[in-house]
Amino acid sequence: MHRRLQGILTRGHQVASRPSRDYPYSSLEKQKPYFKALGLDLYEYFNGTLNISIAPLKFRMIHPELTFELVEWTDLHPPETFSFSRCKAFFKNVEYSGWVYYPHPETKKTHFQNPALIEVIAREIPQIQYGDAIEVEVNTSEVFIHSLEA
Repeated sequence: MHRRLQGILTRGHQVASRPSRDYPYSSLEKQKPYFKALGLDLYEYFNGTLNISIAPLKFRMIHPELTFELVEWTDLHPPETFSFSRCKAFFKNVEYSGWVYYPHPETKKTHFQNPALIEVIAREIPQIQYGDAIEVEVNTSEVFIHSLEA
């Protein structure tokens, strides 16, 4: 079953799309060859993530389509576990296929993961800006959506 959620594009840590103080490279660009070797080719997608706030809701990965355990993609910190679930983003009535990108917080020590912020890898969306309304459709058998109080 799928559920379409209203969201707002929010500024993230800005490490997926470009060099930062944490990484001298785009983290997603560096991760893509590792994910491809494990069976997920993300080269057709934009080199960054859409950080979509679904507050007041939050989400939790429950049965993702793919999980890659302890990927050693950088020597700057210990290996990380990543999960992925197919999704769709909708902006100005245009559909963009993609993936919910979920670096597991228990293995990702460098950044706090906000449970109301879904990270999506998709094709580049022309003219989208922080603060814009965007919708995301997730597979509810893989991504559990609940209220902030739950």
